[in-house]
Amino acid sequence: MANKKTKGAKLKARDLERAILKELKLNDRKQYNPKQLIRKLKIKNSQDSVLSALEKLEQQKTVRSNGDYKYQIARNYQQQTSSDYIEGRVDKTRSGDAYIVVDGDDQDIFVPGRRLGNAQDGDKVKVRYWTLTRRRKPEGEVTEVLERSVTHFVGTYKEYPKYAEVEVDQPGSTTKLLVAVHRAENLGAETNEKVVVRIDNWEANRFGQLSGTLTAVLGEEGSSEIEMQSILINNGFQITFPDDVIAESEALPAKISPQEINIRRDMREVTTFTIDPLTAKDFDDALSIQHLENGQIEVGVHIADVSHYVRPGSALDREAAERTTSVYLVDRVCPMLPERISNELCSLRPHEDKLTFSAVFTLDPKTYQIRKRWFGRTVTHSDRRFTYEEAQEVLDTDKGDFVEELHLLDKISKVLRKKRFKEGAIDFATNEVRFRLADDGTPLEVYIKERIDTNMLIEDFMLLANKEVATYIIKKEERLKENIPFVYRVHDEPDIDKVTELARFAESLGYEMDLRTPQSIAKSYTALLSKAAEDPMVKMLSPIAIRTMAKAIYTTENIGHYGLGFDNYSHFTSPIRRYADVLVHRILDKNLEKGSLYKANAMKLEETCKHISAQERKATTAERESIKYKQTEFMLDNIGEEFDGIINGLADFGVFVELSANFVEGMISYDDMDEPYDIGPGKLYITGKKSGKRLKMGDALRVRIEDVDLDRRRIDMALVDVLEIHGTSGEDEQKAKRTPRSNSSGSTRPSRSKTRKSSKSGAAAGANKGPRKGRGGKRR
Repeated sequence: MANKKTKGAKLKARDLERAILKELKLNDRKQYNPKQLIRKLKIKNSQDSVLSALEKLEQQKTVRSNGDYKYQIARNYQQQTSSDYIEGRVDKTRSGDAYIVVDGDDQDIFVPGRRLGNAQDGDKVKVRYWTLTRRRKPEGEVTEVLERSVTHFVGTYKEYPKYAEVEVDQPGSTTKLLVAVHRAENLGAETNEKVVVRIDNWEANRFGQLSGTLTAVLGEEGSSEIEMQSILINNGFQITFPDDVIAESEALPAKISPQEINIRRDMREVTTFTIDPLTAKDFDDALSIQHLENGQIEVGVHIADVSHYVRPGSALDREAAERTTSVYLVDRVCPMLPERISNELCSLRPHEDKLTFSAVFTLDPKTYQIRKRWFGRTVTHSDRRFTYEEAQEVLDTDKGDFVEELHLLDKISKVLRKKRFKEGAIDFATNEVRFRLADDGTPLEVYIKERIDTNMLIEDFMLLANKEVATYIIKKEERLKENIPFVYRVHDEPDIDKVTELARFAESLGYEMDLRTPQSIAKSYTALLSKAAEDPMVKMLSPIAIRTMAKAIYTTENIGHYGLGFDNYSHFTSPIRRYADVLVHRILDKNLEKGSLYKANAMKLEETCKHISAQERKATTAERESIKYKQTEFMLDNIGEEFDGIINGLADFGVFVELSANFVEGMISYDDMDEPYDIGPGKLYITGKKSGKRLKMGDALRVRIEDVDLDRRRIDMALVDVLEIHGTSGEDEQKAKRTPRSNSSGSTRPSRSKTRKSSKSGAAAGANKGPRKGRGGKRR
C-alpha cells in the first residue's frame, strides 16, 4: 500500500526502487507490470521509469522477471521455508486432487486429495505450501477452511430402521458425502427421493458421516426439473427466496410519487424503447434518441434504478449481496432478485413510467463523436418493446415503428464498434448453443444463436455506458487527487506462455501472430479470428484463444480491460441481474454532485468484489452444466447412429468431437480410434503409429454414438471414418481421407440430424424461465 509520503508523488530513482521492493515483499506471491505498480503505489512516475527501476532490482537479484513486463519478488530474497502460509480458492479436479488459486498469482498450489481435509470446490482456504525443487510447482496442504463456497447439496434420501442419511453425488467426482439426518426431521421424505440438505457440521463422525438438516424434498429422481434444480443448489444457488425477502419486495409501492419525479430529470417525452430477447421479462435497459434544437443528437442509455428499491442493509440487499448474480440455465432463470422487482417494479415495460439511472450522450450529427456526457437519476417511459428480431426486420425492410430512430442508432453503433476495434478490442464471436424445448423440458432441437445487427447495436451502447461511467470516476480522482474506491470490471493481459502455444498452432495452419507487445497480440487475435468464417480449422482456434486469456473479474484496482481495449471499464447496465451494477449505481450517485466526494470502505468493497467474482464463476459452471445435460439428454435416442463431426479438442485420454448437425460434443477414447496414436507437443495434434497420419483441430471425422450417460453428462463415440485432414498434402492426404473403421454391420449409414417428434411444442413452462439475456452472450 502506498504511504502518505509516496501517494500522489513523483519519486526519485532510489525512493522508487525502495517503494517497489516494499510493495513486492508485501505481496510476495503476486506479480505486477509497471502500469499496475503505478496504480498500486499511487505515484506519478512514468511507466518507463518504473520499468527501469524494476530492471535495476532484477540486476540486484531482489526481483525476478516473469516475462511480458511482469515482475515478482525473487525466491531467494523471500527466503521461503516449508512453513509459508497463504489464502486462496480450491479448484478441484475430477481426480479429487485440487489446485489452490491465489489472487494475482499465476502459479497455483497443488494439493493432493488426501491433504484437502474436508475442503470443497470453491472454498476459501488457508494452505501451508512448499517448493520441493525449482522445476516443480509449489505443493501444499489445507490447514483451515475460511469460507464455504456451498453449504447446501442435493442428494438421495435413504432411511434405515434406526437412522437416515443422504447420499450426495457430486458431478464429476466419485466421492460421496454421507450426511446423518434425524428421522423426525425428514420433512416426509421417502427412501430414494431427491432432497436438499444443509451441512451443519463438517467434522465426520466415527462412521465417516457429516451431520446436516433437510431443507427441502424435491421428489423422485430422474426428471429434468430435479436435475436443473440440483445443478443450481450444488453450485451454491438457492432456488427460493427467504420469507422476509419476499415480504419486503411485496411491500414496495407500485406507484411513483410526484415528489420522486420532481427530483429527477424527466425524460418521459423523449422517444424511448427496449430491445430484448423474445422470452425476456426483466427489461433492465432502454435506449432513447432525439434531435436537439442546436442540431446535435442526444442518445440516452436508461437503466432500471434497482438501487432506489434495494436499499443498503435491507433484507433484499443482503440476499442480493449473497447471490450477486442471476443464473441462466437452458430452461429457466434463477434470479438475483424476486420477480416483484425484476419483472414488475424495475422492468422497463412499455407504456409505463419507470425510475431509471441514465447515461445521456450528446453527439455531433456528422461524425457521431461524443460532445457531452450526463449521468443521473431519471424517470422514463418506454414507447415500444422490440424483440431483437422485430428491430432487425425494421432495419432490413425500412418499415415499422421508429424506423428512422433505429437506423440512426444502428449507424452510431457501427461507428462506436469500428473505433473500439481500431483501438485494440478483440471480437471473440463464439457460438452460443440454444435449445428448442417441449413443454416438459425435453430438448427437441439444438441450434446456434444467430448474432444479428440489433444484438450488436445494444451491446455497443451498453459498452459505451459502462466505459464512460468508469472514466467519470477516474477523471474525478485525477481532478480531486483523491482515491475513490469503485467497482471496476478488469481483464488482464494474456498469459504469454499460453499465447506462444497458440501462435505455434496458428503457424502450423499458415497464420503468423505478432507477439512483441500486448497490443500486437490483440491485433493478431482479431486478424486470426476474422478468418474463422472461411476456414473451419481457424474456427476451432476460438476456444483455444479464449483459454489463453485471463478471466475478467471485479476489483477496486483498475488495470483496464484488455479484451475490450478500454483503459477504464465497469458494469452499470444490468442491476436487475448483477449486484456489481447496484454497487456502481450507489457509488456513482453519491459522486455526481459538484464538489461531492464519497469514499466507500476500500477493504470491504474489495472483499465484496472477490465474492461477486467467485459467484460469477459458479454461475458460469452451472450454466455450462445445464447445457451439457440438455445436449446429453438430446442424444439419448441416438445410440448406434452415425454423424459427421469436427475435432475440437485433444487430450491424453482421447479426442473431443463436435457434431456438425447439432453442435453436441462427445469424446472418442483412443481405444475406439482406428489405430494407436501418439499425442504431439502442446496437444496440438495426434499421429497414427501405423499410418503416420496426423489429426489436428478442425479435421473432419465420421463417428458413431457408442454410449450416452446422462448421470455423468457424457457421450462416448467411436471413429468410423476420417473425412478430411487440413494441412496435409499429396499422397498422404488421399491415404488419410479414406481410412474407415468398420462397424458391426460393415456398412456406413448416411448422416442425419436427429430431431425428436413430439405433440408438444414451445419453450419449457415455468415462472421466470427463458434464455439468458446476455448481450451477445459475453460476460464482458
